Amino acid sequence: MVKRTVVFDFDGVIHSYIRPFKSAEIIPDEPVNGIKEAIDEIRKAGYEVVVVSSRASSEAGKKAIDAYLNHYEIRVDDIEFEKVPAICYIDDRAICFEGDPSSLLRQIRSFKPWHKK
Repeated sequence: MVKRTVVFDFDGVIHSYIRPFKSAEIIPDEPVNGIKEAIDEIRKAGYEVVVVSSRASSEAGKKAIDAYLNHYEIRVDDIEFEKVPAICYIDDRAICFEGDPSSLLRQIRSFKPWHKK
């Protein structure tokens, strides 16, 4: 049975990711407005919150994410490099598959993350 885990992507979902990527250890931008409160609400409702990021592929990157979350008082249950089993994934670069593959290529070609619309 899958735990009541909700996975959050880091860049573009928690970290606003306004400036271009420089390195896993450099996280220059503030959090997305309201994300701390949303994560607090989700955790209070009994869900485990896990952050997944390619930044966490190195120990230094994982420490940078942890320091960032602590600095902004964003409490999560874990930080991982690879996707973990979850009831849902919150990601700024995802297309939600709704059972009809015929529109996927069109969706890919027209895709823009929320901060580029």
